[in-house]
Amino acid sequence: MVHLEQPRLSGLGRNPAAPADVLVRLATHKAGRHGLSLRKGRLPDVVVEALLIHGGRDSAVLLRGGRVSPAMRRRIAEHPDPAIRDAHADFVRTMVERGASLGIENLVEAYGRPPAELAVASDPKLRAMVAEAWQDRPMAVQSALLTDPDPGVRAAATRAEHPGVPPEHHERCLADPAVQANVARRLPLTPNQFARLLETGDKSVLHAVADNPNLTADMVAQLQDRADPEVRVAVAFSRHVTPETRDRLLALVEAEKAAGGIDAWVALDWSSNKPSWLRDAPLAERLTYLDCPHAVFRQVLATSRDLPDEAWQRLDNDPDVSVRRTAARRPDTPPQVLLRLLRAHGDVFHIRPLLVDHPNFPRRTLRSFVDEPDPQVRVLALQDPKLPVTELRRFAEFEEESLRAGAARHPNITPQLLERLLMDPEPKVADDAAANPMLPRPRMDRILTEAGL
Repeated sequence: MVHLEQPRLSGLGRNPAAPADVLVRLATHKAGRHGLSLRKGRLPDVVVEALLIHGGRDSAVLLRGGRVSPAMRRRIAEHPDPAIRDAHADFVRTMVERGASLGIENLVEAYGRPPAELAVASDPKLRAMVAEAWQDRPMAVQSALLTDPDPGVRAAATRAEHPGVPPEHHERCLADPAVQANVARRLPLTPNQFARLLETGDKSVLHAVADNPNLTADMVAQLQDRADPEVRVAVAFSRHVTPETRDRLLALVEAEKAAGGIDAWVALDWSSNKPSWLRDAPLAERLTYLDCPHAVFRQVLATSRDLPDEAWQRLDNDPDVSVRRTAARRPDTPPQVLLRLLRAHGDVFHIRPLLVDHPNFPRRTLRSFVDEPDPQVRVLALQDPKLPVTELRRFAEFEEESLRAGAARHPNITPQLLERLLMDPEPKVADDAAANPMLPRPRMDRILTEAGL
């Protein structure tokens, strides 16, 4: 996140090459403290002291764990100002009261008690938070949470797949309105349990039942005539329906979406439901889905690792780019397939590892991406750590902010080019330029002086 008013100060706070005296001066300014809060690694003790003086409680909230030395942790714990001394614990308690998610280590540190004791605390909001955060809890603790008198605690205990619900609690949980939707999504259901869940009339329970991968063919057949778009999509993704039924159900939802139906749009484009069962099907069965008209089935098929060459050729040339991207993640993808895909569509930067980091990708070709007309493809040239400065200058002049910011982050940039990008009108570009470790120390001092620090 960039400090919009003083991006060079926030960027300098993240700069791994900034020495301690620079960081101390940054601690006196709100934008500098913002950058320091995003800085990776342990902060020097002198910087922590400066943050406590100038940032007070707001900075103390984040000064914990590996960010500070043991000596400074003791210093904060014994601080004469209770606002600083209790900053992190007060923050955690506030988050618990609001129901915000926190890690179990935060709860243990703030309350000073082990997880097993927190799980039986008097505050139901704290017990619910423990139920969400302590995912490797013993089954004895889970059983107690499943029978907790507070419905919010029971719901929190069943929200995640693990540690699960032991068999002796199945019937109780399936009858409990607080947790029905959570457990109906995962537990194997008897015909009577299935029928009772449908009789609740609860939409969330119906959706959960439809998503349950353990449904029998008879249960799936009973859901086929439901008009709810999410149920139709879930049934269409089942292993128990014929291709004709699948096509009919998805066509109905597509028609609703085309007519402006929000529920249909969500069911098709935003649901996480996929035919995951296909991953474990025998190879011969999986291969029959090469011709499936619905891309999600071909995408799941492309997660396989044992397909014959002819199947990979089909998937590498699939009309749906998501299928081609999934297939390209197999270990032995040919270099030319990776290169063709990235030249046509670029990479997806929120999915790691990147395809340009695939062992078979010809990284020597990265430099040639500078001339690609599509900015989403052109940006891949910046993945070459030795991209020449002449090319980085071109990136610094491109209209797209993301390309200029990419140049500002590049390890091969020169101080002269960094100077230009520090003055970029877009805060993100200036922030990234200030955060580049190639920034000379004299320029760091000038940034501070210009800000009056």
